[in-house]
Amino acid sequence: MIPMVDLKQQYLDLKEEIDNGLLAGLEETKFILGPNVRAFEEECAEYLGVDHTVGVASGTDALHLALIAAGVEKGDEVITTPFTFIATAEAIRYVGATPVFVDIDPQSYNMDLNQVEDAITERTRAILPVHIFGQPVDMDTILSLAERHDLRVIEDCAQSFGAHIDGRQTGNFGLAGCFSFFPSKNLGGYGDGGLVSTNSAELAEHLRVLRNHGSWKQYHHSEIGFNSRLDELQAIILRAKLKRIDNYNENRRRVAHRYSAALAEIPGIKPPYEDGIGHHVYHQYTLLVENRDTIQQALRDNGIACAIYYPIPLHQQEVFFDDCQGLSLPVSERISQQCLSLPVFPELKDAQIDRILDVISKAANG
Repeated sequence: MIPMVDLKQQYLDLKEEIDNGLLAGLEETKFILGPNVRAFEEECAEYLGVDHTVGVASGTDALHLALIAAGVEKGDEVITTPFTFIATAEAIRYVGATPVFVDIDPQSYNMDLNQVEDAITERTRAILPVHIFGQPVDMDTILSLAERHDLRVIEDCAQSFGAHIDGRQTGNFGLAGCFSFFPSKNLGGYGDGGLVSTNSAELAEHLRVLRNHGSWKQYHHSEIGFNSRLDELQAIILRAKLKRIDNYNENRRRVAHRYSAALAEIPGIKPPYEDGIGHHVYHQYTLLVENRDTIQQALRDNGIACAIYYPIPLHQQEVFFDDCQGLSLPVSERISQQCLSLPVFPELKDAQIDRILDVISKAANG
């Protein structure tokens, strides 16, 4: 069996460091906002090139709390993409705002920036781009639009830890960047976890209050907040992996480029596109397949995992029917019918890649 991601192998590679770190953390018994959370926040800020990072309980919470701290509220609109995990739009609805979906670029799968300006209304408060699958969005264009229309930019970096544009990390462009440490992410923990990055001291301080029950000092509460704190034991695991993130991402790129070189020769298959705007880190390796059901079944029959990210774009999800009546986003709808993601993780061996490619080639050529 070839899985989508091999979490066990990565753990075995780091077992001694992680186990020793966890045991030390257990002996320290400082489990809530302890020294490893603070150290991880400092190390992430240095890596991302930002002034502040704030650890929270999940990537969804990172988006939710960032939107609150940015002043997005009931009645506002936030422009985003329909081709992403629901958490992106959920967070917008959590604060009472309305997600406004624009279609995606057919090559990068990121939001089509040519459509953003037409979607801006007097109610628009923010733009929320998603660096989908690890391909950075053209942030210069986003920031120019935002400045012209006095809008906030919140980056969804759940799939792009380590992706950068000319050396500038995703999460270092907008008012805030929101990261997820779900186990399968490029930088993944052993449970849920998230982080908000920002260069605003004011925003960072507000986030620290929000994540801790609205408290700026023990038993002093300035607003209704949340219980959303990055776990100390997760921080220990993430600190071990952060040291290796560039190596992990380069190995993801190794896998992706080996796939792409072979798949480009197979009719009916379109490998993912690196648009040259930024350094793609391949959280997912997602291709387009004309006969998706055939390829998908062949992979499964041969013990090879595959997945569809995402089979139903958000504007077609039942929960958003009221917001999106009559909305047609043809590129997103077509991509959702053709996309297929293959296993991609740093430890994937060349022999496994060749086996996957052989199965796809035989299935495609019938």
